[in-house]
Amino acid sequence: MEIKTYRASTMHEALLLVRRELGPDAAVLHTRELRPRRLFGLVPTGRQIEVTASAEVNVPSRLASHVGVDRSASVVPGCHRPQQLSATENVQGQLAHLQSMVAELCKRSHQEPHQDLPEGLFKLFTDLIDAEVPEELARELVERTRAELGGAELSDPLLAKARMAGMIETDIHTTGPIEITPGRRRLAALVGPTGVGKTTTIAKLAANYRLKEHRRVGLITVDTYRIAAVEQLRTYAEIIDLPMQVVSTPREMREAVAQMDDLELILMDTAGRSPKDEVKIQELRAFIAEAAADEVHLVLSSTAGGRTLEQTAERFAAVGTTALLLTKLDEATCMGNVLPVLRSSGLPLSYLTTGQNVPEDIETADAHRLARTVLGMD
Repeated sequence: MEIKTYRASTMHEALLLVRRELGPDAAVLHTRELRPRRLFGLVPTGRQIEVTASAEVNVPSRLASHVGVDRSASVVPGCHRPQQLSATENVQGQLAHLQSMVAELCKRSHQEPHQDLPEGLFKLFTDLIDAEVPEELARELVERTRAELGGAELSDPLLAKARMAGMIETDIHTTGPIEITPGRRRLAALVGPTGVGKTTTIAKLAANYRLKEHRRVGLITVDTYRIAAVEQLRTYAEIIDLPMQVVSTPREMREAVAQMDDLELILMDTAGRSPKDEVKIQELRAFIAEAAADEVHLVLSSTAGGRTLEQTAERFAAVGTTALLLTKLDEATCMGNVLPVLRSSGLPLSYLTTGQNVPEDIETADAHRLARTVLGMD
C-alpha cells in the first residue's frame, strides 16, 4: 500500500495537493500541524499542515460506523454518561470527517483555477495567495493568464509570471508627480487615517520641490489635535526655509491660502481621521472646500489589510479624494493587499514611500515596479 505525505501552509492547500496527485477518491489517513521552528536558530519558519494520504485505502463513512451499534451498550451500568467510543471508532470518525472535506473540495473543483492547471500556473496561484491577493482576484488573474497563453507557453513559469505582471500593471493607474504650472498656484492636500505618515510625507514632498526643483512652496496644517504634529511640521519648515500657517477653522483656511497666493505649491497637512467618524470626515471636507484644493491625496499604509484599505477609501471619498498615496512599503511583507483598493476606488496612484528619511524615501508611483513587487519579481 502506497502512503504519501504532503505539507502546505493551510489545510486547504494540502488537500489540493492530495487531490491533484492521488485523485478525488484518495483517503486522508492523518493530519497534524507542524510548529514553527527557527532556521539556524534565528529566523522562524512559517506554520505548516502535514497530511498523510493514500489512494488505496477505503475509509468507511462516519454514518456507517454508527449503524447497527447497540445503543444500550453505550451506557455503563451504574453510570449516567455514555461510554467513550473505542479508539478505532474515534480514528474512523476523524478519517471520515477529513474524507468529507476532500469530497467537498471535489464538488467545488469546477470553480477552482487550479483544476488541470500546468504546474507553473498553479505555482503562480499559490504565490498570489501568499502575497495576500484575495482568492477571487487571484483566480481571475490566473484564468486571464491561461486564456492569453497557449501550448508550450503555459509550461514556461517565467513567461507566465511576466504575462501576469503585465496584466496587473495595466490595472494600476498612476498620476505622475504633482504638476506645477508657471504663474499658477497649486494646492495639494493629504488626508487619511491616523498613523499612516501624512506629516512625514508632506515634508518629503516639500523638500523635493523646494530643494531639488527650486519651487516656491508653502505649508498649511490643520492638524491642531496633535501638538507634536504641528511642531514636527514647523521644524521641517524651518530647516527647508518654508512659510507655514496653522489653521483651526475654515475661515482661517481661507485667509491662510490668500496669504500664500504668490507661491507655486501649497501642501496641506490634515489631522488623521477615523474612517468611521462621519462628523470628523465632514469637518475635514469643509476645510478642503475652503482651501479649494486642486488635488486630494488619500494616504494609506501598505501594511493595512485589504478590506481595511477598501473601507477607508470608501469613507474618505466624501472629502473629494483624487489620488491614492501608499506609505510604508519598507514595512510591508507583501503587496497583494493593495490591488483590490486600486481597483475598487477608481483612484490613480500618485506616490510611494519606502522609509522615514526626508527627503529620500519617496518616489513617484510606477505601475511596472509595483506589479513586479506584488509577484516578488523585484
